[in-house]
Amino acid sequence: MRASTPPEVFKSRVAAGSRLRGLLVRVPATMLIDMAGYNGFDFIFLDTEHGISDQKDIVEHITAARASGLPILIRIGEGESALALRVLDAGAEGIIVPHVRDAEEASLAVQMAHYPPVGGRGFATYTAAGRWGKAPPSEHFAKAEASTMVIAMIEDAEGVSNAAAIAQTPGIDTLFVGPSDLAAALGYDILKADAARLQVWSAASEACRPIMAIVSTATQARQAWTQGATMVVLNAQSAIDNCLADWTVHS
Repeated sequence: MRASTPPEVFKSRVAAGSRLRGLLVRVPATMLIDMAGYNGFDFIFLDTEHGISDQKDIVEHITAARASGLPILIRIGEGESALALRVLDAGAEGIIVPHVRDAEEASLAVQMAHYPPVGGRGFATYTAAGRWGKAPPSEHFAKAEASTMVIAMIEDAEGVSNAAAIAQTPGIDTLFVGPSDLAAALGYDILKADAARLQVWSAASEACRPIMAIVSTATQARQAWTQGATMVVLNAQSAIDNCLADWTVHS
Protein backbone atom coordinates (compact mmCIF):
# COMPACT_ATOMS: atom_id res chain seq x y z
CA MET A 1 0.00 0.00 0.00
CA ARG A 2 1.20 3.51 -0.80
CA ALA A 3 1.95 5.90 2.05
CA SER A 4 -0.41 8.82 2.45
CA THR A 5 0.89 12.30 3.30
CA PRO A 6 -1.40 14.11 5.77
CA PRO A 7 -2.19 17.64 4.51
CA GLU A 8 -0.65 19.37 7.52
CA VAL A 9 2.54 17.32 7.09
CA PHE A 10 2.68 18.28 3.41
CA LYS A 11 2.43 21.97 4.24
CA SER A 12 5.15 21.59 6.87
CA ARG A 13 7.41 19.85 4.35
CA VAL A 14 6.84 22.69 1.87
CA ALA A 15 7.63 25.31 4.51
CA ALA A 16 10.77 23.44 5.54
CA GLY A 17 12.10 23.57 1.97
CA SER A 18 11.96 19.82 1.35
CA ARG A 19 12.49 18.77 -2.25
CA LEU A 20 9.05 17.77 -3.50
CA ARG A 21 8.18 16.36 -6.90
CA GLY A 22 4.79 17.15 -8.39
CA LEU A 23 2.89 16.10 -11.48
CA LEU A 24 0.98 18.69 -13.51
CA VAL A 25 -2.24 17.21 -14.88
CA ARG A 26 -3.98 19.36 -17.48
CA VAL A 27 -6.05 16.83 -19.44
CA PRO A 28 -8.67 14.51 -17.89
CA ALA A 29 -6.67 11.44 -16.83
CA THR A 30 -7.21 10.15 -13.32
CA MET A 31 -4.93 7.19 -14.08
CA LEU A 32 -1.98 9.59 -14.31
CA ILE A 33 -2.63 10.53 -10.70
CA ASP A 34 -2.72 6.87 -9.69
CA MET A 35 0.53 6.24 -11.60
CA ALA A 36 2.16 9.24 -9.92
CA GLY A 37 1.36 7.74 -6.53
CA TYR A 38 3.05 4.47 -7.44
CA ASN A 39 6.08 6.27 -8.89
CA GLY A 40 7.01 8.27 -5.82
CA PHE A 41 5.61 11.70 -6.65
CA ASP A 42 4.86 13.93 -3.67
CA PHE A 43 1.85 15.91 -4.89
CA ILE A 44 -0.46 16.68 -7.81
CA PHE A 45 -0.90 20.04 -9.55
CA LEU A 46 -4.29 20.10 -11.30
CA ASP A 47 -4.73 22.87 -13.86
CA THR A 48 -8.30 24.13 -14.19
CA GLU A 49 -7.29 27.47 -15.73
CA HIS A 50 -6.00 26.12 -19.06
CA GLY A 51 -7.01 22.50 -18.64
CA ILE A 52 -9.75 20.57 -16.84
CA SER A 53 -12.71 22.88 -16.21
CA ASP A 54 -15.75 20.64 -15.73
CA GLN A 55 -16.67 20.48 -12.03
CA LYS A 56 -17.36 16.75 -12.18
CA ASP A 57 -13.94 16.06 -13.71
CA ILE A 58 -12.25 18.30 -11.13
CA VAL A 59 -13.87 16.46 -8.23
CA GLU A 60 -12.99 13.07 -9.74
CA HIS A 61 -9.33 14.08 -9.97
CA ILE A 62 -9.32 15.38 -6.40
CA THR A 63 -10.88 12.11 -5.26
CA ALA A 64 -8.26 10.13 -7.20
CA ALA A 65 -5.48 12.09 -5.54
CA ARG A 66 -6.93 11.49 -2.09
CA ALA A 67 -7.27 7.78 -2.85
CA SER A 68 -3.64 7.72 -4.04
CA GLY A 69 -2.43 9.40 -0.85
CA LEU A 70 -1.23 12.47 -2.75
CA PRO A 71 -1.91 16.08 -1.71
CA ILE A 72 -3.44 18.02 -4.60
CA LEU A 73 -3.12 21.70 -5.44
CA ILE A 74 -5.59 23.29 -7.87
CA ARG A 75 -4.74 26.12 -10.23
CA ILE A 76 -7.90 28.18 -10.50
CA GLY A 77 -8.61 30.98 -12.96
CA GLU A 78 -8.10 34.64 -12.16
CA GLY A 79 -10.67 35.87 -9.62
CA GLU A 80 -12.42 32.49 -9.31
CA SER A 81 -13.24 32.63 -5.62
CA ALA A 82 -16.30 30.38 -6.07
CA LEU A 83 -14.14 27.67 -7.64
CA ALA A 84 -11.58 28.07 -4.86
CA LEU A 85 -14.30 27.35 -2.32
CA ARG A 86 -15.56 24.29 -4.19
CA VAL A 87 -12.18 22.64 -4.73
CA LEU A 88 -11.16 23.16 -1.11
CA ASP A 89 -14.49 21.74 0.05
CA ALA A 90 -13.85 18.77 -2.25
CA GLY A 91 -10.61 18.04 -0.41
CA ALA A 92 -7.85 19.90 -2.24
CA GLU A 93 -4.93 20.94 -0.08
CA GLY A 94 -4.58 24.36 -1.63
CA ILE A 95 -5.04 26.73 -4.54
CA ILE A 96 -2.61 28.14 -7.09
CA VAL A 97 -3.73 31.67 -7.98
CA PRO A 98 -2.67 33.15 -11.35
CA HIS A 99 -1.71 36.75 -12.15
CA VAL A 100 -0.94 37.97 -8.63
CA ARG A 101 0.42 41.45 -9.27
CA ASP A 102 0.84 43.01 -5.85
CA ALA A 103 0.45 42.46 -2.11
CA GLU A 104 -3.22 43.41 -2.19
CA GLU A 105 -4.01 40.71 -4.74
CA ALA A 106 -1.90 38.27 -2.73
CA SER A 107 -4.01 39.07 0.33
CA LEU A 108 -7.19 38.49 -1.69
CA ALA A 109 -5.85 35.06 -2.67
CA VAL A 110 -5.35 34.22 1.00
CA GLN A 111 -8.85 35.48 1.75
CA MET A 112 -10.31 33.03 -0.78
CA ALA A 113 -8.61 30.02 0.76
CA HIS A 114 -8.87 30.49 4.51
CA TYR A 115 -11.70 30.55 7.01
CA PRO A 116 -12.26 33.60 9.26
CA PRO A 117 -10.53 35.32 10.93
CA VAL A 118 -7.66 34.88 8.43
CA GLY A 119 -9.91 34.86 5.36
CA GLY A 120 -13.50 34.90 4.24
CA ARG A 121 -14.06 31.36 2.96
CA GLY A 122 -17.53 29.99 3.69
CA PHE A 123 -17.48 27.42 6.48
CA ALA A 124 -18.97 23.94 6.09
CA THR A 125 -18.24 20.50 7.48
CA TYR A 126 -20.72 18.50 5.38
CA THR A 127 -18.18 18.29 2.55
CA ALA A 128 -15.45 15.82 1.59
CA ALA A 129 -12.97 18.06 3.40
CA GLY A 130 -15.15 17.86 6.50
CA ARG A 131 -15.46 14.07 6.23
CA TRP A 132 -19.10 14.47 5.11
CA GLY A 133 -20.11 16.04 8.40
CA LYS A 134 -18.20 13.66 10.66
CA ALA A 135 -15.50 16.20 11.53
CA PRO A 136 -16.41 18.37 14.53
CA PRO A 137 -16.36 22.06 13.54
CA SER A 138 -13.41 22.88 15.80
CA GLU A 139 -11.39 19.98 14.40
CA HIS A 140 -12.23 20.88 10.81
CA PHE A 141 -11.25 24.51 11.37
CA ALA A 142 -7.95 23.58 13.02
CA LYS A 143 -7.05 21.13 10.24
CA ALA A 144 -7.88 23.65 7.51
CA GLU A 145 -5.83 26.35 9.23
CA ALA A 146 -2.85 24.01 9.55
CA SER A 147 -2.95 22.49 6.07
CA THR A 148 -4.46 24.87 3.49
CA MET A 149 -1.92 26.31 1.09
CA VAL A 150 -1.91 29.36 -1.18
CA ILE A 151 0.56 29.55 -4.06
CA ALA A 152 0.90 32.92 -5.76
CA MET A 153 1.65 32.89 -9.48
CA ILE A 154 3.71 35.79 -10.77
CA GLU A 155 3.37 36.18 -14.52
CA ASP A 156 3.18 39.93 -15.17
CA ALA A 157 5.79 42.68 -15.17
CA GLU A 158 3.96 44.33 -12.26
CA GLY A 159 4.14 41.10 -10.29
CA VAL A 160 7.88 40.89 -10.86
CA SER A 161 8.32 44.44 -9.57
CA ASN A 162 6.24 43.61 -6.49
CA ALA A 163 7.65 40.12 -5.92
CA ALA A 164 9.20 40.99 -2.55
CA ALA A 165 5.92 42.38 -1.19
CA ILE A 166 3.96 39.40 -2.54
CA ALA A 167 6.40 36.96 -0.95
CA GLN A 168 6.11 38.72 2.40
CA THR A 169 2.29 38.69 2.41
CA PRO A 170 1.00 36.67 5.38
CA GLY A 171 -0.65 33.46 4.19
CA ILE A 172 1.27 33.14 0.94
CA ASP A 173 3.06 29.80 1.18
CA THR A 174 4.92 29.56 -2.13
CA LEU A 175 5.80 31.62 -5.20
CA PHE A 176 5.48 30.22 -8.70
CA VAL A 177 6.49 32.03 -11.89
CA GLY A 178 4.23 31.36 -14.88
CA PRO A 179 6.88 31.19 -17.63
CA SER A 180 4.61 31.39 -20.68
CA ASP A 181 2.47 34.32 -19.53
CA LEU A 182 5.50 36.16 -18.19
CA ALA A 183 7.29 35.78 -21.52
CA ALA A 184 4.18 37.09 -23.31
CA ALA A 185 3.96 40.05 -20.92
CA LEU A 186 7.59 40.90 -21.65
CA GLY A 187 7.23 40.90 -25.42
CA TYR A 188 8.00 37.19 -25.90
CA ASP A 189 11.62 37.90 -24.95
CA ILE A 190 12.74 34.56 -23.46
CA LEU A 191 16.01 35.89 -22.03
CA LYS A 192 14.25 38.85 -20.41
CA ALA A 193 11.57 36.57 -18.99
CA ASP A 194 14.18 34.20 -17.53
CA ALA A 195 15.99 37.11 -15.88
CA ALA A 196 12.65 38.21 -14.41
CA ARG A 197 12.03 34.67 -13.15
CA LEU A 198 15.34 34.67 -11.32
CA GLN A 199 14.49 38.08 -9.86
CA VAL A 200 11.27 36.63 -8.43
CA TRP A 201 13.10 33.56 -7.13
CA SER A 202 15.61 35.82 -5.37
CA ALA A 203 12.78 37.76 -3.70
CA ALA A 204 11.17 34.50 -2.59
CA SER A 205 14.44 33.22 -1.12
CA GLU A 206 15.01 36.47 0.77
CA ALA A 207 11.51 36.14 2.26
CA CYS A 208 12.15 32.45 3.07
CA ARG A 209 9.31 31.42 0.77
CA PRO A 210 9.58 28.13 -1.12
CA ILE A 211 9.76 28.26 -4.91
CA MET A 212 7.73 26.15 -7.34
CA ALA A 213 8.97 25.47 -10.87
CA ILE A 214 7.45 23.70 -13.85
CA VAL A 215 9.60 21.52 -16.11
CA SER A 216 9.20 19.07 -18.98
CA THR A 217 12.41 17.02 -18.63
CA ALA A 218 14.70 15.59 -15.97
CA THR A 219 17.47 17.93 -17.17
CA GLN A 220 15.24 20.95 -16.56
CA ALA A 221 14.34 19.55 -13.14
CA ARG A 222 18.01 19.28 -12.13
CA GLN A 223 18.59 22.87 -13.24
CA ALA A 224 15.56 24.04 -11.21
CA TRP A 225 16.85 22.28 -8.08
CA THR A 226 20.27 23.88 -8.58
CA GLN A 227 18.79 27.35 -8.97
CA GLY A 228 16.81 27.08 -5.73
CA ALA A 229 13.42 25.56 -6.49
CA THR A 230 12.06 23.18 -3.86
CA MET A 231 8.78 22.15 -5.52
CA VAL A 232 9.44 20.95 -9.06
CA VAL A 233 6.46 19.98 -11.19
CA LEU A 234 6.65 17.75 -14.25
CA ASN A 235 4.30 18.87 -17.03
CA ALA A 236 2.74 15.49 -17.82
CA GLN A 237 1.21 16.62 -21.12
CA SER A 238 4.52 17.99 -22.39
CA ALA A 239 6.44 14.93 -21.22
CA ILE A 240 4.00 12.60 -22.99
CA ASP A 241 4.11 14.72 -26.14
CA ASN A 242 7.93 14.67 -26.11
CA CYS A 243 7.87 10.89 -25.72
CA LEU A 244 5.46 10.48 -28.64
CA ALA A 245 7.58 12.75 -30.83
CA ASP A 246 10.75 10.87 -29.90
CA TRP A 247 9.05 7.57 -30.73
CA THR A 248 8.02 8.69 -34.22
CA VAL A 249 11.47 10.08 -34.99
CA HIS A 250 13.58 7.21 -33.67
CA SER A 251 11.40 4.12 -34.11
